[in-house]
Amino acid sequence: MRMRRSITVLAGTAALVTVCGCSVQAPGADGKAHPPVHADARPTASAGAPVTGARPSGPGEATPGARPPAVLWSRGDTGRDVRELQARLRQVAWLHTGPTGTYDDSTVRAVQGFQGKRGLPKTGKTDAVTWRRLLRMTREPGEWDLYLMGGQPAAAPDPRCLTGRVLCIDKTTRTLRWMIDGRTVSTVSVRFGSQYTPTREGVFHVYWKSRDHVSTLYDSPMPYAMFFSGGQAVHYSSDFAARGYAGASHGCVNVRDEAAIAELFAQVRNGDKVVVSW
Repeated sequence: MRMRRSITVLAGTAALVTVCGCSVQAPGADGKAHPPVHADARPTASAGAPVTGARPSGPGEATPGARPPAVLWSRGDTGRDVRELQARLRQVAWLHTGPTGTYDDSTVRAVQGFQGKRGLPKTGKTDAVTWRRLLRMTREPGEWDLYLMGGQPAAAPDPRCLTGRVLCIDKTTRTLRWMIDGRTVSTVSVRFGSQYTPTREGVFHVYWKSRDHVSTLYDSPMPYAMFFSGGQAVHYSSDFAARGYAGASHGCVNVRDEAAIAELFAQVRNGDKVVVSW
């Protein structure tokens, strides 16, 4: 009876110290119990498995020991992917210029603002986590979302542009090539009339140039105007420079690059051919 009570007390004591983080060694060969040793009673996990009860990381909080997300684009990068990033940032009102295709200071600030608003580290670099969040909040940009302010590549010129001195205007790519004997001298982005005031297509010739022209019909400035069909002309447009393809002309061919149209105006002569095509 006394032996059973001793065993019961010893077992209870062992359970108590185990809960407290210690363990009791069994009696040795000499019949004496040795001092307890420390035992870690906290829950453990196998490699790669989460510890039960561990606190998950909050928004934008890196998991201790985790690698930082891969950086996809940062300051100085260029290309079509940067254009898409900028177009998506415009959709959520963090960027108000471009897209330009160049990861510049304004893009860095826009990314920092987007990251800070969502509890992400404000690095200004577009990492994989930032990109996934932006994708969920935006739609796929269209062609003219990507090239809202111009910069799109030109297609092969219309065959009618391959001889002589020609303003070769392509409605599909929204570009104007200045060509001499089949050689492209320069290329600029252009804008056309709306569906209610369309730019006419066909083969024309420059019949009048007016450096500081003002429209008598719309009372709007038309600098560097080169008239080719009635009141339709190739000319500089400050509205195109400011709003890009968000607007349209009254039928003229608008150029947004003032330096480029000034140079073009100096080279084009009355009588030079104008080809407007789809």
